[in-house]
Amino acid sequence: MRLRLAIVSALLLASCAAPRPAGAPAPVPAPETPRAASPLPQAQVAPVKPAADSSIPSASVAVAPADSIALAKQARDSALDAAILERLAAAKPPEGPEAPVESGPEAVSLRSMFDIDVVNWADHNRVKYYLDFFAGPARERMLIWLQRMPRYEPTIRAQLIARGLPGDLAYLPLIESGYSATAVSRSRAVGMWQFMRGTGKWYGLKIDSWVDERRDVVKATDAAIRYLADLTTQFGSPYLAAAAYNGGPGRIQRGLARIDPLEDEADDSTAADNDAPQAGDAAFFQLADTRYIKRETKDYVPKLIAAALIAKQPQRYGFPAVTPTSVRELDSVVVAEATGLDVVARLAGTSLADLWAANPSYIRAVTPPKRHAVVRVPGGTGAGTQLALDALPGSERLTSFAHHVRRGETLARIAKRYGVTLGALRGFNTEFAARSPRPGQVVRIPGQARLAGWIGEDRRISEPTGSGSTHRVRRGETLGGLALRYRVSVAKLRAWNHLGSGSMLRVGQMLRVAPGGPARSTRTARVATTSAAKVHIVRAGETLTSLARRYKVSLQALRSANSIPPGRPLLAGQRLTIPS
Repeated sequence: MRLRLAIVSALLLASCAAPRPAGAPAPVPAPETPRAASPLPQAQVAPVKPAADSSIPSASVAVAPADSIALAKQARDSALDAAILERLAAAKPPEGPEAPVESGPEAVSLRSMFDIDVVNWADHNRVKYYLDFFAGPARERMLIWLQRMPRYEPTIRAQLIARGLPGDLAYLPLIESGYSATAVSRSRAVGMWQFMRGTGKWYGLKIDSWVDERRDVVKATDAAIRYLADLTTQFGSPYLAAAAYNGGPGRIQRGLARIDPLEDEADDSTAADNDAPQAGDAAFFQLADTRYIKRETKDYVPKLIAAALIAKQPQRYGFPAVTPTSVRELDSVVVAEATGLDVVARLAGTSLADLWAANPSYIRAVTPPKRHAVVRVPGGTGAGTQLALDALPGSERLTSFAHHVRRGETLARIAKRYGVTLGALRGFNTEFAARSPRPGQVVRIPGQARLAGWIGEDRRISEPTGSGSTHRVRRGETLGGLALRYRVSVAKLRAWNHLGSGSMLRVGQMLRVAPGGPARSTRTARVATTSAAKVHIVRAGETLTSLARRYKVSLQALRSANSIPPGRPLLAGQRLTIPS
């Protein structure tokens, strides 16, 4: 028993070997292939919630009692994370005069420790408030987050530096999610880096009813760093880039345009002073004193500075020293058909709880049907697991699950519910071949039945509604993401659907996404009129003006074809329609 607990503990600290890009199946690892250390270890966090929003896997997989206990503990840990992150988002620092800038030997020491400017802002009132918050109300969870940090921070830091960004931006996940790969905010931002659906897809993350790569630490980290690089190029300041990461680049751009630029009254000697704050960083704090950005964004950089101060000097703030964690290894296997993670776990000699913690992006605990999927397994087990998977019959890839009979249910009704024939269900449950089950008894349902039901559900949701002006809400979708998809404003979506500012979307809800009228929607008409249009992927430094000149179209036509209002900047990687 102790040996099993030791194995479980080790696997929950396991790292995540980076998979191949989506849609490009990786080769089957040969037995002699050496395994590499994962670039990013997987945190011990709550598993991804399946479609039913349960912390325990849905009936598509077999859950052993030990797994149920482990998953329940992880779910409780995730709930505690969410509660503190919610309090952090709702915190309201008191307004007051700004504290004096720290100086002297301590300032020199701080400057040598950071590659972001904390010296000029460490005594700012908002920073001091969040230092007290992390060391006070959030102390218990902050301690856990600091214990998770060594599994991620060194590698994230190295990737940031390789992109020419400050390594201390590696502390952003500390305030975003507590380094939790499965964190979900009330605004439906997901994962360690808290990507909204639209932004995640923009940066190449696959998000559907089977896979949510915002929960994949490796892929989400790469996307987040590319996003931060684009924002830093746009704003020239790590603090403005962090604020734009939180509040959106358009809002920051508009806010900066409305404030007076910082006056440069310094003489040559002052301008060369390393103690002086950078203009871009100071511009953030100037913007934070206005009403042009939301309160959460005003506090985002102070939270980052406070978290960085604690992470670098935990003992100074009453926390124990952070212990480095060695990066453990994982292998990867390629799954070509829909297969339950419980089946993969059994073949790899591990538990479902451990395997799901290493593969949180599979939101149904089942790999997607009709496409290749990469699953991470404990180091040293990849080759054997791959051979066993390749030889596994399709009928054994999804475990049967239990249905507890309710009062009034018959075997025929149960068969109809799960889309199987009555004969097949009787054959699967021979004890009921000659009699009907009683309430409370268990009827085993073939795993393929649940798979067929999910595929049918996905097909019904994705079917066009006919008018082209309505949309059926799918899991994880937000008004912001739908506004981006259908090229309308959030305000119009709210008005057309009589939604208040606090209204939440429901899965299956029908939304009007275009004005009433002909069946052909505004979006469809736009595509039809630009059928000969080209698509351009924006590169860093490009503007609408330069692209209009390059493609010999008017600036207004380019704005109209892409629904870009004046003042909205372009982002590297953005797709633009070039009208013919």
